[in-house]
Amino acid sequence: GLFGVPELSCPEGFQEAQDKALQESEQLVQKACSTPPGPETVRIFDQLSDSLCKVADLADFVKVAHPDFAFREAAEEACRNIGTVVEKLNTDVELCQSLRRLLADESITSSLDPETRRVAELFMFDFEISGIHLDEEKRKKAVDLNVRILDLCNEFLIGTHLPNKIDKHVLPEHIRYNFIAEGNYLQVAGLHADCPDDLVREAAYKIFLHSNAQQLSRLEDLLASRNSLAQLVGYDTFAHRALQGTMAKNPETVRQFLEKLSDQLSKRTQKDFEMMTKMKMKLNPQNSMLMPWDHPYYSGVLRAERYNIDPGLYCPFFSLGACMEGLNSLFSQLLGISLYAEQTKRGEIWSEDVRKLAVVHETEGLLGYIYCDFFQRPDKPHQDCHFTVRGGRLKENGEYQLPVVVLMLSLPHSARGAPTLLSPGMMENLFHEMGHAMHSMLGRTRYQHVTGTRCPTDFAEVPSILMEYFANDYRVVNQFARHYKTGQPLPKNMVSRLCESKKVCAAADMQLQVFYAVLDQIYHGKHPLKKSTTEILKETQEKVYGLPYVPNTAWQLRFSHLVGYGAKYYSYLMSRAVASMVWKQCFAQNPFDRAMGERYRREMLAHGGGKEPILMVQGMLQKSPSVEDFVDALVSDLDHDFETFIMDS
Repeated sequence: GLFGVPELSCPEGFQEAQDKALQESEQLVQKACSTPPGPETVRIFDQLSDSLCKVADLADFVKVAHPDFAFREAAEEACRNIGTVVEKLNTDVELCQSLRRLLADESITSSLDPETRRVAELFMFDFEISGIHLDEEKRKKAVDLNVRILDLCNEFLIGTHLPNKIDKHVLPEHIRYNFIAEGNYLQVAGLHADCPDDLVREAAYKIFLHSNAQQLSRLEDLLASRNSLAQLVGYDTFAHRALQGTMAKNPETVRQFLEKLSDQLSKRTQKDFEMMTKMKMKLNPQNSMLMPWDHPYYSGVLRAERYNIDPGLYCPFFSLGACMEGLNSLFSQLLGISLYAEQTKRGEIWSEDVRKLAVVHETEGLLGYIYCDFFQRPDKPHQDCHFTVRGGRLKENGEYQLPVVVLMLSLPHSARGAPTLLSPGMMENLFHEMGHAMHSMLGRTRYQHVTGTRCPTDFAEVPSILMEYFANDYRVVNQFARHYKTGQPLPKNMVSRLCESKKVCAAADMQLQVFYAVLDQIYHGKHPLKKSTTEILKETQEKVYGLPYVPNTAWQLRFSHLVGYGAKYYSYLMSRAVASMVWKQCFAQNPFDRAMGERYRREMLAHGGGKEPILMVQGMLQKSPSVEDFVDALVSDLDHDFETFIMDS
């Protein structure tokens, strides 16, 4: 069976696994309600969470990645059914009372260890944001709103990826071949951001981002429903509800962070836009005004012109085998951990090119498993991500339930006779995703509710972004980057050039991220919104980003992150700030420092979500960072390294 789960040898097995989980959860609910308040209550709650997550988490992965449609469909159904049960449990008054009795008894709570207490409070928080304190009618309304939001999220997500069609005669003949033809229509499925022809990018931008009434009403409905739910359960806005328990804590801090960052970036961004405009004038003198479809293309042209970083020059040094060796060596030196290839049993994997790795510590033994689903295949989403399939926890019999995760990438299959070669971007993504995997392996908490990456969103990206700093450090890269034919190491100036090239137009790139984050905050802020979502987009784009809004476009209808990162899009920037501070203070001097590696594990990875994120950051940095510190960390990363600059000049 998939992942060694016997029921999942066929799609119908999802029904069986789901029934088993629901039966087990019913027994645990009764047990929780009849157990006297104490640490045992928290353990039962976590067991209940585990029995449902074991099926839901696994199904979450299978529904997007399994090559067999029947498996994907069965997994989708299981996700929906378990989601509905979870919503019902979150409004089960009797179940909540058993936890409330525990938290209300000062003599019991004072005797709980910090992790158990935090987990109890997190479960209580789940009840409260689902409206447990409301009367029956309002509770039912909260459940209905949650189900509605889930459906709208799925519909909106599908809509963000759908191509747009246009009558082919509308486009000049010489650019039609760039798009897929369907009879008299052309299909535009993306922004063609790398296309050297300005006209193709302009057409793709205007057609792909053209407003769509159905998708617009889904978005408006989603934002309004989220706001109604937040207000129903006692929050001013959805953002206030979403930011509870995060590093930022509230929308005010997020706003302050984004405003200060924007102020610090503005002069640099202006400079970047001026450089791009000059480049556009040089290549296209008739039309030199910089437009939103120009930014990704011309920043790439500037990068390539200033630092010769053709990926073809780098790929031969980054074979997949070499990169995995590099990760293995780094983890071994920093954390005492090795990765071993493991034989899989029949039916355990969903595609024959999936590899299973055992993660083993030099003294603690086996920590968990990573399934590597690295290669492209039809129907597989083109996204790099980390999935928790099973969370770690201390079982009733004293054994530890080992975590299981999947790392999904979209690497090309190797050419005959050559290994799989990664571009620098792919190599960095591999390191990034491996950062999540290590968090999952080392966040060995007693409770699965807070295991590994089950922590606030603005902290969850810290371990993965920190790995990007390692991937961009010559001392690390030099340990594994070898030409697959000659064995020659990657020259140091090539690594320096690659790192410096990433700083070209980096302020404008970051400004774009600030714009997305501000937009997300406004959409999830005070309702009813003062204007339509498109008018808000136009106003925010011109004020925060600086490139003109294009009439009749509605970029927000392609903003898929509004689903998974609603009111939390800023997280990526804040996590990057923390990762930057950790790198500079703890690893920049020596990226293989074992004592620092152990401190990093002890202070940041070991707790999963079982400790307040800002306390983990304080433990690692030995100080409490301010909003200004976050901003300074991000902005100082944009400064050029003088030595490389001189060498290259």
